[in-house]
Amino acid sequence: MTIQEMKEKKKEKGYTYAQIAELSGVPLGTVQKIFSGETESPRYDTLLALERFFLGQTMVQEEANYQVHTQGSYTVDDYRALPEEKRVELIDGVFYDMAAPSFLHQLIAGEIFRQIANYIYEQEGTCKPFVSPVDVQLDCDEKTMVQPDVGILCHNDIIKTWGVYGAPDFIVEIISPSTKRKDYTKKLSKYMGAGVREYWILDPYQQKLIVYEFESDSCPMIYGLDTEVPIGIYNGELKIQFQRIKEWIDEAREL
Repeated sequence: MTIQEMKEKKKEKGYTYAQIAELSGVPLGTVQKIFSGETESPRYDTLLALERFFLGQTMVQEEANYQVHTQGSYTVDDYRALPEEKRVELIDGVFYDMAAPSFLHQLIAGEIFRQIANYIYEQEGTCKPFVSPVDVQLDCDEKTMVQPDVGILCHNDIIKTWGVYGAPDFIVEIISPSTKRKDYTKKLSKYMGAGVREYWILDPYQQKLIVYEFESDSCPMIYGLDTEVPIGIYNGELKIQFQRIKEWIDEAREL
């Protein structure tokens, strides 16, 4: 998709610079410079993120079997009406396109899930771990449906046949370029407000982990990936080892 085609689509649909920046993950200033012509040769990954935004919005509007609404007014019914192959999250009535996760992303999610599951099963615990894709109707309303990368559920009554109706106790999101803004800001606010007890943001690109324990008054903790990190909802008895994950990240950088 060329920049000119994006400009035409922007004009046709009436998107603002702020909407494009918010939903694509591209900084607002960068969006403005590209569409004004100030930046003539944007970076490839920036163009890719913008293209995903415009194509994603088109697919949502053209493929879904429901009346097209404006962003902010979509509901869980609209979400469920989408084709099965279309991956999006719904947050406060806004659809966010989800690109297919990378191999490294899935490798990391699977390893964290494995360590959590092994501990729970070895301790004969009652909580249940899960790994994406699982639908989570976070606020128990009709405006939000997310798919956390990894989570733990300690209340059986919120588990439904189709997914989860309510807030998991523990969530991990693994940063990718297209989800960075959403995971660091929007999901942080949503998870805290919905009643998630603990939220981890793992950034493979900066090799750091940010831990938010919403039940305590402590500031978020930041860890490197050269250590083990305790899970607060288990009082630190369950610790995630990151040595293998760090090795995978280092290997990926060399590809």
